[in-house]
Amino acid sequence: MFSGFIFDVEGTLVDSVPQNLRSLQDALERFGCRVPYHTLQLYSGLDGDQTLQLILPESSESVRKEILEEQGTIYEREYLASVKAVDGVRDVFGALTEHGGKIALATDCKGIAFKRYISLMNADDYITATACGDDVEHGKPDPRLVGIALRKLALPGAQSVMVGDTPYDAEAGLEAGAKAAGVLTGGFSAETLSQAGCFVVAEDLRGLLPYLLRDEPEPERMQLDWLRKSA
Repeated sequence: MFSGFIFDVEGTLVDSVPQNLRSLQDALERFGCRVPYHTLQLYSGLDGDQTLQLILPESSESVRKEILEEQGTIYEREYLASVKAVDGVRDVFGALTEHGGKIALATDCKGIAFKRYISLMNADDYITATACGDDVEHGKPDPRLVGIALRKLALPGAQSVMVGDTPYDAEAGLEAGAKAAGVLTGGFSAETLSQAGCFVVAEDLRGLLPYLLRDEPEPERMQLDWLRKSA
């Protein structure tokens, strides 16, 4: 069994992917940019500035910053209240800690949204450490969020697993030296998550739990440029 369990939050522990994508779509429209929802879905979980560089390659850094600030405002005002925790978070965290595991969160979110998510999950007594958007400049697939979580857990990556709903979570976990596991609650396919390096992909957290509680062989890592493939 792994010793450390590092969880993404949005799309993995809380059902917030549609709300995040709609708020970004709304913000882009206010800046005169109409982007289909299915296009934004390709970049769900990717660092916000990187997402905008791919969608709006001619945009300046200052414009991208304004768009992201507008998205945050829209999300908190119009969408955050509709977010729910996914089923079984507290039960899964409890089972992992009962078996001696340490739990950390590694998420790009911060501020009011992050506090809301912690409240919704009702499992903060099981969480040893958090690494959030306040701790780093760049989100996933940059591995630094996962690295911070590992340092706070005082565990090596080889004994830990990054659990997420996107290929960007998997890439960040693997680059930080951890293994990666995936859930299908964020809109990506099992094939996409497996090819990104997840040694196991399950329908949801409860389905993933048995695999987290037993030792698994080293995953076969497949190197794939998801950004080029998806663009």
